[in-house]
Amino acid sequence: MNLSCRCTRDFAETLPTEMSVKIFGELDARSLCRASATCRRWHAIIQDSPHLWRTQCLSIVTLCQREVDADRRNGFSWKESLARNYIRSRVKLDWLRGRYSNVASAVELRGRKMVPMDVETWGEILQAELDR
Repeated sequence: MNLSCRCTRDFAETLPTEMSVKIFGELDARSLCRASATCRRWHAIIQDSPHLWRTQCLSIVTLCQREVDADRRNGFSWKESLARNYIRSRVKLDWLRGRYSNVASAVELRGRKMVPMDVETWGEILQAELDR
C-alpha cells in the first residue's frame, strides 16, 4: 500500500496573487529568498512585489535608517536596499550588543564579516561601549 501523497497543487496557482503575497509576507528575508528559488511562479510573485521587500527592509531601518533612506533617495528598490544594508545591520547589532567589546586584537576578528560604517554609526557604537 502506497501512502505517499504526490500533491502537485501549489497555493500560488489557486489563490489570487494578492493572497500569495500575503502568505509570502509572513516569511523572513532569508526564507523569502529561498522561496523565490523554489519555482518560477513563486519567483515571479516575490520579485514583482515591492511590498514584500519594503516590509523586510523596514525591519532593519531601526539599525540603518540613514543608509536605507539614502538608498531610496538614490533610486534603489526596496529589495536592493535590503541587500545592501542587511549585513551592515547584523554587524552593527553585534557591535551594539557588545559582541566585540573584549576583542584584544584583529586576529580574534578573523573570519568575521565587517563592513564600512558612517561616523554617526561609530558614534552610536562608541556610546554603547561607554554605557556598558
